[in-house]
Amino acid sequence: MHDLPALALFFVVIAYWGRVAAMSWRIRRRTRTLSGVVPEQPLERFLWWFFIPVVALWIALPLLAGLRSGGGAALPLVVREGAWLALRWCAVAVAAGLLVATIRCWKRMGRHWKMAVTPGERQVLITDGPFQRVRHPIYGYQVLLMLASLAVLPTVPMLVVAAVHLALMLTKARNEEAYLLGVHGEAYASYMARTGRFFPKPPR
Repeated sequence: MHDLPALALFFVVIAYWGRVAAMSWRIRRRTRTLSGVVPEQPLERFLWWFFIPVVALWIALPLLAGLRSGGGAALPLVVREGAWLALRWCAVAVAAGLLVATIRCWKRMGRHWKMAVTPGERQVLITDGPFQRVRHPIYGYQVLLMLASLAVLPTVPMLVVAAVHLALMLTKARNEEAYLLGVHGEAYASYMARTGRFFPKPPR
């Protein structure tokens, strides 16, 4: 028996990471290097050993849950019907909305979008649009997308993936902030003071 919410989530997640792959390929074609795509910093290289399996499982688990009725990745019967099923469809809709919101961020960054810190290269500081109140809206949306994925797939494997993903996002965001603070100095310090990391700061 196919599980349609899980399959719908699979298509959202594959669209997300397919767009990332396409943007990475454009960087490679434009610059003739992998700078900004493949990590150069030792910390980011270390994080990649965890990030790549997380993304692979994020894509695979919804597909397996959608196509299989048994095994460790299968969904409990209780979440396939009634109120649970309605909640899972709502989470799919939220996931699709987060994809649209992330595309808006990618478009605002344009040619300045990169996957990795590039030491020695002055990164343009973007502080308007989706970045006006949040320093890392893409990461914030990605965290929410992972939580929506967990709501669609409330399984132990997906919970483990979500926990590792959150730790990776926190570590990567802090590392980027330290780098940008060193590059932009007071301008970035002021930006940090008035913005939230993943979500807007609450009004005083």
